[in-house]
Amino acid sequence: MHPDIHLALHHARAADLRAEARGRGPATRNSHGLRNRLGWTLVEIGLRLATRPGTAAAVVH
Repeated sequence: MHPDIHLALHHARAADLRAEARGRGPATRNSHGLRNRLGWTLVEIGLRLATRPGTAAAVVH
């Protein structure tokens, strides 16, 4: 994982934990949006790699 993305996720999670500790729930919905976008991007990249011509997953005989 890219260090900047990793750091951004840690900051988002830390903000969520601080807000929960204060009894206010998650700080913002934006932190979940970033996490969801990153997750779906990784899924899309994985699917592209798995279906790339010449890979074992793409060759069905």
